[in-house]
Amino acid sequence: MFFAVISILPEMFTAMTDFGVVGRAIKRQQASVALINPRDFTTDNYRRIDERPFGGGPGMVMMAEPLEKAILHAKDLARQAGCRVDDGACPVVYLSPQGKQLDEPSVVQMASLDGMILLCGRYEGIDERLLKRYVDAEISIGDYVLTGGELPAMVVMDSVIRRLPQVMGDDLSALQDSFVDGLLDCPHYTKPLDFHGDTVPDVLLSGHHANIAKWRFLEQVKRTQARRPDLWAKFSPAKQQLKWLKDLKD
Repeated sequence: MFFAVISILPEMFTAMTDFGVVGRAIKRQQASVALINPRDFTTDNYRRIDERPFGGGPGMVMMAEPLEKAILHAKDLARQAGCRVDDGACPVVYLSPQGKQLDEPSVVQMASLDGMILLCGRYEGIDERLLKRYVDAEISIGDYVLTGGELPAMVVMDSVIRRLPQVMGDDLSALQDSFVDGLLDCPHYTKPLDFHGDTVPDVLLSGHHANIAKWRFLEQVKRTQARRPDLWAKFSPAKQQLKWLKDLKD
């Protein structure tokens, strides 16, 4: 999967492209990342990409022209990488607190794309005319404001890349995470069996796969009910899960 990131701080992205699961996926060519600095598309000696806003007010606004050139360059790179740029398979996404909040269904949908062009804002934002003309979607990672779109872009890339086939050591790992089935994840345990007097639940040592599955589901339910009642209110249990839930109520 192809990613182009438009940012005035491209060096920030080595924190993920050189390490961990994402770094390995890039080395295996399961994903590729092009870093594009809009300052490279300016025409003045100061490589300026921001100006004061019309109408007055504090801060600066990123100008449309260098960002336009950066986006067009990103689209050219996407085509060279084999992406279908003109039919929505490689959208331009602006990381913005005003966007649709990122969730697991959105991540799954994005993982099916050919690629993404991620636009990272700074300062007070980006000239609205650029957004109207080129941006296909806006994504937020939460109801708070950061100094720029770089960290949200990394969050999007990390969540999407780990969803690509064979990126994780075991594809089931991604399927068992929180939110995938609509519930929070269950507790996990490993060696030692006894940690300061706190022991591993007996059911996990039993080797009885059906009982383990039931225990994990009921633990998911209890954790979701306690921590995220909003998720529990939307959850629709399967037939087998309904039977297990009767034991929880008892």
